Amino acid sequence: MFLGSYGDRHGRKKALTVTLALMMVGTLIMAIAPTHALVGAWAGIIILISRLIQGFSAGGEFGTATTFLVETAPHRKAYYASWQVAAQGISMFLASAFGFALFSWLSKDQLYSWGWRIPFILGIFIGPVGLYIRSRLTETEEFERSEKHAAPIRAVFSTHLGRLLTASASIGVATISIYLILYMPTFAVKSLHVPASAAYLGGVVAGLVILVGTPFVGSLADRVGPARLMLWAAVAALVVAWPLFQLLISAPTLPVFILVITVLGVLCALYFGPLPTLLTEIFPINVRTTGVGVAYNVGVTVMGGLAPLVLTWLLGITHALSAPSFYYMAVAVISLIGLAVAKRRYHAR
Repeated sequence: MFLGSYGDRHGRKKALTVTLALMMVGTLIMAIAPTHALVGAWAGIIILISRLIQGFSAGGEFGTATTFLVETAPHRKAYYASWQVAAQGISMFLASAFGFALFSWLSKDQLYSWGWRIPFILGIFIGPVGLYIRSRLTETEEFERSEKHAAPIRAVFSTHLGRLLTASASIGVATISIYLILYMPTFAVKSLHVPASAAYLGGVVAGLVILVGTPFVGSLADRVGPARLMLWAAVAALVVAWPLFQLLISAPTLPVFILVITVLGVLCALYFGPLPTLLTEIFPINVRTTGVGVAYNVGVTVMGGLAPLVLTWLLGITHALSAPSFYYMAVAVISLIGLAVAKRRYHAR
């Protein structure tokens, strides 16, 4: 919200630089945080502070980066914006690959004492490269030509509340697809007794599918329209959600697990790839970064944040391992409603 407002008032380039700098600070604190044995309860507080800084940065990154990509490439908006999602595929791939490697090569004591710090230490060295690249960017022409809004946050919640709700609803399938991909390894290990190393491998596969698939989907969205492509993907999610979980429950083997998580990755690429462009089409230029950022974070917080609570409740009342598919289907319906409104009321392609 605040970083999006900063981007609408002072420029996309400046906001991008701030988000990355904040992420570097949070990562550095995480990497060098003292242990509980050294500082007691302060260790947990320091970790919490680092996560809050990282979360503040991530909350402003999506809207700012998406807006910058779309405004920089007006003739291939969906293709270039899809690389924002592909980057998330890279992060998922690397996180799962590191998890697989650390789990395989280190003992439990080594992993818990110092091994978990390795990815954060590597991130510290990568950060300055990204900061240098962002410092060399030029501001978008659309932003330079636009009339600046003095209070974009207030405008989004008053003048553009309908756009905000529509965009937030449209995010559903994307955030739940990502959540399920991240949730599936835990589900497979605890409920289906799949080996933990195999579960991490599933995350690697899903990350690769998203990384490779989203640019192709983005290119297709430039031709057929992001909203239309997302409608197809939402319908597909609604149709295959329950059969996917039933397949994994009936045959909890590694090949079936990889198949299921691959299908989830494909659905995620098909829906998430065009999403950034759709969101920018819903909001006008002078509140675009704020609108996209707030809508994305509202959608992720409400539908993704409530997912653990809802899934626990569903599993408790149904006693069915396929219960997560019911939530996926419900969110798909919400997304379909949001997409329909975006097309009819806000003329999204």
